[in-house]
Order: sequence, then structure tokens, then C-alpha cells
Amino acid sequence: MIVIGEKINGAIPSVGEAIARRDEEFIRNLVGRQVEVGIDYLDVCAGTSADKELEALNWLIDIAQSETDTPLCIDSPNVRIIKDVWPRVKKCGLINSVSGEGEKCEVIFPLIKDTEWKVIALTCDSEGIPETAKQKIKIADELIKKAAEYNIDASRIFIDPLVLSLAAVNDCMLTFMESVREIKKLHPTVNTVSGLSNISYGMPYRKIVNQNFLTLALSAGMDAAIIDPEKRDLIASMYATEALLHRDKHCCKYGKAFRQNKFGPVKEK
Repeated sequence: MIVIGEKINGAIPSVGEAIARRDEEFIRNLVGRQVEVGIDYLDVCAGTSADKELEALNWLIDIAQSETDTPLCIDSPNVRIIKDVWPRVKKCGLINSVSGEGEKCEVIFPLIKDTEWKVIALTCDSEGIPETAKQKIKIADELIKKAAEYNIDASRIFIDPLVLSLAAVNDCMLTFMESVREIKKLHPTVNTVSGLSNISYGMPYRKIVNQNFLTLALSAGMDAAIIDPEKRDLIASMYATEALLHRDKHCCKYGKAFRQNKFGPVKEK
């Protein structure tokens, strides 16, 4: 599974405070810890007010790039901000995100069309986030076809079916799994992705909901997740699920992760 480290995000209170006071050491530490655990992309999101976002995101990008050569996932709800910071990024990475809403595709797709950049595409439009798999699949298909108009192959797209809260929508997991399966049937080379925390919002013992969501989503064919790579139970579930699904030949990745202590303290019975 492709792991996108989520911890450099101003929406996290401690990170937001560090960004506000420009605490470079705090951010460097967050970068280093996630890279050390092992990630494929490092999400960088300022999570500040609109008038401060550009400066803050530039600052975060500079720190991240001075600390690691791990590709960045540039994360902002404002595609104009993404366009402004994009030339600053030294290595092709991942843009988070486009959707069927407004001008997002028209700004981002021309920007990345002749590059190796990849992009997360959300299954929402001007009417919001749909609840049914049918609507999510329709939006995903439209986004993939629109990207093709700019010669952006489906393999460079990460579709996020936007899982809803389990507390509010009890069949949200089933809808998510159906969406992933059908989207990949229509476009076999496309990637699918999700953040884990939305599904557990409003639920007690959220980490166990997130952990099981990851296992079920992987079994449906999800390729990537935006997660906290330092949550060892979650990482252990990821490696175990991939081994159980025969995505880890001879359980090599599982064994290596265990030897590298990525699972934390383990007491075998």
C-alpha cells in the first residue's frame, strides 16, 4: 500500500501552533519521524486562514525539502494556492486535490499535464459529497475522462471516494467498498485512496474503527491511504492485511517490518 504521511497539517492543534510561531525544529522533527517509519509521500498542509496560507505553505515546503527527498503531497483546498507553490517543489509528487467542484480541474490538470506529477481526485462536485456508490462512480469516471483530455493517464490519478461518518451513515463502509471495486473495474490502472479518520468521527474508540476500515478497504482494492505512520497498530494491520491478501510475496514485507520494530512491542503467546 502507498502510505501518505498525514502529520504535517495545521488542522492538528499542536502543528497549527507550531506553524503560527514558525517553530522550525518542531516541523523538522515531524518530517524526520514520519520518514524514518517509512512513507511514500509526505503530506504538507498549512491549514491556516486564507490570507496566511501561501506564506505558511511555502515555509513548510522549504523545511520539508531541506529535511528529506521523499516526494511531497501538496495539500490545500485552494487550487490557486497549489498553483502558486507548485514551482517551489523540487521533485514531482502528489497534489491534493481536484474534484468536480468549480474550476479545480481546469487549474490543476494543465499545470501537471506534461509532468510526472500525480493527483488526488475527490468524488464530489458542486452539489457536495454524494452518499451513493453510483454517484461516486459517476463523478470518478468524469474526472478520469477529463484528465485524459490533458493526456493525464489514469495511473497518475488517485480517486478518493470520500467515505462518510459511520455514526451518521451506517452503510458508508459498504458504499466505499462498492465504489472502489467498480471504479477499478472501469479504470483498472487508476489508484484509489482515502484518509481514515472521517469514518470514525462521532464514534467511541475511534482507532479500532479506523484500523478495521483500513483492513476492509484494502480487501476491496484500495491502493493508498493518508495516515499517521507512527500509529503502530495501524501499520501492523496494513502489513498483515497485505500478506493475507497475497500482495506480499512470501510475507517478506511483513517479516521485514516486524524485524525493524515497526509494530512496536509484541508479546507472542
